[in-house]
Amino acid sequence: MTVAQQERAALVATFREVPPDAPTLCEGWDARDLTAHLVVRERRLDAAPGILISAFADYTERVQHQVATSTEWDELVNQVAAGPPLYSPFKLLDPIANVAEMFIHHEDVRRARPGWEPRPLDEQTVAALRRPVAMMARMTLRKSPAKVILRTPQGDTLATAGRGPQLTVTGDPGELLLFAAGRDESRVRIDGPADLIEAVKKSRGGL
Repeated sequence: MTVAQQERAALVATFREVPPDAPTLCEGWDARDLTAHLVVRERRLDAAPGILISAFADYTERVQHQVATSTEWDELVNQVAAGPPLYSPFKLLDPIANVAEMFIHHEDVRRARPGWEPRPLDEQTVAALRRPVAMMARMTLRKSPAKVILRTPQGDTLATAGRGPQLTVTGDPGELLLFAAGRDESRVRIDGPADLIEAVKKSRGGL
């Protein structure tokens, strides 16, 4: 299995443990909404562009609501488990495009519950999570009022984004990815003035 497939399987296993109205870190979404998002992203080519392009967002939201309310919970989870169908561009891109997607949304479910702790990750998964950090940071921190440096505890700089005074965020690759994706539940250390840290957090785009 690829890392993306492993993370998908782990996410699906968590979905099967929680009710459809379980909370997530995605504002306004419960677990049902999150599964519907994943189904629309991979299976509704007409609606998927609105996930990233604001001009189409209203249509995507309507389709996602329709999918969420008209599909049984077990079937939604089964569709996520099945992965992208043959006609989906994500079928070919799955090993690359879905590592971050599945990891982040799995943590969205896990970390919305009390008592969570970061999962132990194998070396292959950690290596795979390093790669999307820079792309995520370019997408979400481009309006940052600081020059944000995302760095591992070993001193490897995985991404630099934004302009202004320097702010250093230190954490394991998965935690840096979650921070860049707008999740305050990431386990990172942020070095910089408190007001600048808060401004950077507020400036992030989200996934």
